[in-house]
Amino acid sequence: MGFLPLSFGLPAVLIGLLALPAIWWLLRLTPPRPQEEVFPPLRILARVLKSEETPHQSPWWLTLLRLLMAALIIFALAEPVLNQRETATTSGNALAIVMDNGWASAPDWDVRVATAERLIGDASDAGQPVVLAFTAGRSNAEIGPFDAAIAREHLAAAKPQPVPVNRAAIYARVAQALEALPGANIAVLSDGLASDADEAAFSALLSGNAASLTWVAPTAVSVVGLASSDNPAEALTVTAVRATSDALPRQVTLGGYDNQGRRIAETMASFDAGAAQTVAQFRVPFELRNDFVSVSIDGERQAAAVRLLDENSKRRRVGLISQAETEGAQPLLSPLYYIRRAMEPFSDLVEASDADLSTAIPEILAQRPAMIVMADVGTIPDAARDELIEWLNDGGTLVRFAGSRLAAAGNDDELLPVRLRIGQRALGGTLSWTEPQPVTEFPATGPFSDLAPPSEVTVSRQVLAEPTSDLADLTWANLADGTPLVTGASRGDGTLVLFHITPEATWSNLPISGSFVEMLRRIVQLSRNQGRIDAGADGNKAASLAPYRMISAEGLLVPPGPDARPLSFADGAPAVTIENPPGFYGTDEGFVAHNLLPADAVLTPIVKPQTALPITEATYAFDEAVDLKGPLIALAIALMLLDTLAVLWMGGAFARRSRAATSSMAVLALSLSGLMLASALSPALAQERQTSDDAAIQAISQTRIAYVITGNSSIDNVSRAGLSGLTRYLIDKTALEPGEPAGVDLESDELAFYPLIYWPIDPGAPLPSEQALGHVDAYMRQGGTVLFDTRDQFSTGFDAGSTSPATQRLRQILSAMNVPPLEPVPADHVLTKTFFIMPDFPGRYSGSPLWVEASLDAQRSEDRPVRTGDGVTPIMITANDLAGAWALDASGFPMFPTVPADPMQRVLAYRAGVNIMIYMLTGNYKSDQVHVPALLERLGQ
Repeated sequence: MGFLPLSFGLPAVLIGLLALPAIWWLLRLTPPRPQEEVFPPLRILARVLKSEETPHQSPWWLTLLRLLMAALIIFALAEPVLNQRETATTSGNALAIVMDNGWASAPDWDVRVATAERLIGDASDAGQPVVLAFTAGRSNAEIGPFDAAIAREHLAAAKPQPVPVNRAAIYARVAQALEALPGANIAVLSDGLASDADEAAFSALLSGNAASLTWVAPTAVSVVGLASSDNPAEALTVTAVRATSDALPRQVTLGGYDNQGRRIAETMASFDAGAAQTVAQFRVPFELRNDFVSVSIDGERQAAAVRLLDENSKRRRVGLISQAETEGAQPLLSPLYYIRRAMEPFSDLVEASDADLSTAIPEILAQRPAMIVMADVGTIPDAARDELIEWLNDGGTLVRFAGSRLAAAGNDDELLPVRLRIGQRALGGTLSWTEPQPVTEFPATGPFSDLAPPSEVTVSRQVLAEPTSDLADLTWANLADGTPLVTGASRGDGTLVLFHITPEATWSNLPISGSFVEMLRRIVQLSRNQGRIDAGADGNKAASLAPYRMISAEGLLVPPGPDARPLSFADGAPAVTIENPPGFYGTDEGFVAHNLLPADAVLTPIVKPQTALPITEATYAFDEAVDLKGPLIALAIALMLLDTLAVLWMGGAFARRSRAATSSMAVLALSLSGLMLASALSPALAQERQTSDDAAIQAISQTRIAYVITGNSSIDNVSRAGLSGLTRYLIDKTALEPGEPAGVDLESDELAFYPLIYWPIDPGAPLPSEQALGHVDAYMRQGGTVLFDTRDQFSTGFDAGSTSPATQRLRQILSAMNVPPLEPVPADHVLTKTFFIMPDFPGRYSGSPLWVEASLDAQRSEDRPVRTGDGVTPIMITANDLAGAWALDASGFPMFPTVPADPMQRVLAYRAGVNIMIYMLTGNYKSDQVHVPALLERLGQ
């Protein structure tokens, strides 16, 4: 029962309020106890003339106080709840929760989890099993049925994924699981966006044994994503999309970032009213645009708000060279006219100011082009030719077009991909066709393999290649008679391409077709000054690329997770899945961007399914219900104590006592009132104290390694798994048998129980309070050691020399603490020989030194400061992700690969952990070996 935001669990108890008038009448008939007086005769005589008044009823304010106390008790017994939430339908035999955890659910994931927890709580109260499935999870993930406690554990472990949802597959699995649970209630917790085949998915889910449907959806879908990017001549353009239901005008800020994570440009994108798409432009210089690695939307903490840019997104500088007149009276016959028109949209074109090749080629090379196009260039001067060959071998792309000059110049093996026959093949000549030849299917091994052959293109003249054994491998395009139209080959690190026709329409109409533009675009994409993906003579990308840097659900670049698999191009452009999440694939020498949203992405709101089942609609919200029973009982007890004090005062009890005694009684009464109030408000206080004592006893009963709870479940899970793996290794290799690792809260937990605390730095976590940092500082001064791990040696900024967000956060933490001078572990430090002989201390990554407290100067030993812990350093700092190397899954296999993938590196990481732990427990006893000669000498005496 409820009215306004107040509800009652036992509303029938409120009938007791009808008894308040009777209570009032009884209270008015009962006067307070008469005042007692001693018997002094003289004083009685002095007051004999005074009229005595005997109260026959209690004061009105005391009666009101008692009535209020009775009303509070009645209200408390009725179990009042403020902001009581609605309980989900519990009439079925089971509850099935199908929860979207794709990229669109990341911004408000906490409230979605709170909503699911309430549904699980309702199922637990009704004794129902729970089926729990996530639409962006692994296809083989366990979905139940679970009991409520296990379902809560699965919910707590779940997290949003930076991939689209796959409702069809997951709904089919849930429908199969419900075959054994007829009459189940189904709760669909959607992200608000439609996906492919939603209608069929809902039909499969609801057509089985379902009894009712609880539909939970956001009130509005406000996510914004980046669907495509282009780099034309004027500016870098990025297309932003939002839900088609978002009709209000909106403006967002976009930032461009370089390979070190620095923000180098920003711009605004404005959505008009009712518009679901807009285009933002970064109008910055060509060189700065080519430094862009990613573009993201400010304030949008989800994966679709980040657009990654690889070499294919960079605008290439292309040099154009021709020996003919540049324009003249007939521009359509200019050798460079169609090339210029075709390449302007996606290239930065530069041309020489002089037609003399001896000066034109060096002038073009001085501008560091990615590609050079030569239109019918014959003999090249030797000096310019040597410079051109050196540029080609260093990674340049040279594209040559045939013509009368090239046909007459003879063969140049170093600047042509194939050997040519002298002269040219023309329609009607000796080596001729009876009719112009069309273009046939493009070879599957070339860069044009996925293009359709242009049916309207014909060739009437060409230069012929000498038939050789490798001619077929070097051919990128053929005519119908099998002769090559385009050939290509590698030269050093560069690529050499020859079009066997002229660049204008005299020999073929290819230059005036749309295919000509696309062919040149493909060749430009092969021209890379840096970040080159290895390609063979066919010009194709590698068959598969290893995951390099992934986009997290929050839109951050992170190392690849255990589910990421190599990206394969065997079947064309791969889709974004849990195995191939968005991110960079390749190596630090070259990578390909795999983005979440396609260029034609449309964010359509999801539609509630049409079904005959009873439907309960709800929205995402936190549980704001407040149980008022305890506070009301506490207030009634306080009023009862106040009533007692009032009666004592009216009876004169305070008047016969000294002022000191009266004050003591008042303090005692107030103390009792406060204790009772606290016990009513916190009924579990004693239990919490007992739990705290039990935890302390457990902590000191066995040596345990601790880790700092960051609040990020993924980081905390890795810390726990890593320290568990190190514990197993310590038990196997040493006499030490530690207990299970313990997670500590710096704000409230006692740290003194643990010899070593592992602290993984999370740049996204809030900065610890001054009180928490004070606890850590005191812990280190009292002999404890904290191992800080920034986990950023394999830097997310693509440059190990940059300052990562984790390093910046570590500097903020240490600036509030008393940190001694630090140094990398010296070669003769005790840490290098406590158990294993260790030259360095790798983790999942290698290369970062282990920083410890700097050794004291032996010559200043008289000034040695007081230090506890037997000389053990109170602080260690690394960036090698030690827990990532130690972490094992439930089957005992490593959770993460080492970087580089060296099996011995993991062994060394475990040995580093053993040395650190033995060092923490035994101090510098190993350094006592330097005193062995003196001890032996004394024994000899």
